[in-house]
Amino acid sequence: MGTKAIEPQSIRNVTIIGDPDETTRVVHGLFRRFAKTGSGTAATVHWVTGHIDHTIRIAELSSHAPIAALERSIRVADGVIAVVNAAKKSAPRLETILRVADDHQVARLCLVTGLDHPAADFDRCVRTIADTHGAVPLTLQIPHGLGTEFEGVIDLVPMWALEPMAVEFYGSHWKVAEQWYRNLVDTVMEQDAADSDDILGLREIPPEQLRDRVRCLTRIGDAAPVLCDAAPRSDDIAPLLDAIVRYLPSPMHVCQPEHALDY
Repeated sequence: MGTKAIEPQSIRNVTIIGDPDETTRVVHGLFRRFAKTGSGTAATVHWVTGHIDHTIRIAELSSHAPIAALERSIRVADGVIAVVNAAKKSAPRLETILRVADDHQVARLCLVTGLDHPAADFDRCVRTIADTHGAVPLTLQIPHGLGTEFEGVIDLVPMWALEPMAVEFYGSHWKVAEQWYRNLVDTVMEQDAADSDDILGLREIPPEQLRDRVRCLTRIGDAAPVLCDAAPRSDDIAPLLDAIVRYLPSPMHVCQPEHALDY
């Protein structure tokens, strides 16, 4: 039986970096629910987004690894997912990861975990990312509550399609989501795309148009999308895989062509 050819533009080479306990849980969640090939800390997941098959090669790396190992792993990755624990007040290695990714022009996503912890502070995580030299954080998801009140995740990009049911479901959090959405639009869209003070203007922005802008800014290293881990309220990792496909580059879109061979 012949081997199926893989379209290079459908490949994503991704390294997930963070505290070992956090990265292991995230990676095992991906591997547990979906067919994969490979073993150990590197494997492949096959995923469909937009009716297109994608091959996602995932590697796991502890942020406690030596700086030289972190730098090499980030350098040869087409994209990096930095796992951020919302309950930790200090994350010096996170800053190192983001700075190294910026130095080597590697696209990155940030995944905020631990949102159900009593000490969770989502805003602090976003500020930490913003204060690190390099990409501007683009908050694509926000938590629905924090700590013991954490109920899941609000996805900002398609939020207007959920009205009016979502307004009732999310309650006061809907107003918070509107403000985060305005901030997202202000950051990624052209000035004449929509008036951020005009709710009707916000509703008229097609989700795909917003995703295209996020993708462009992410792939050139100017922005870092911020996602929320829904655990333990949900084990749905589809939003993370969709984000990898939508926003991180294929080997054909990175500056260093050796990435696909050196992974």
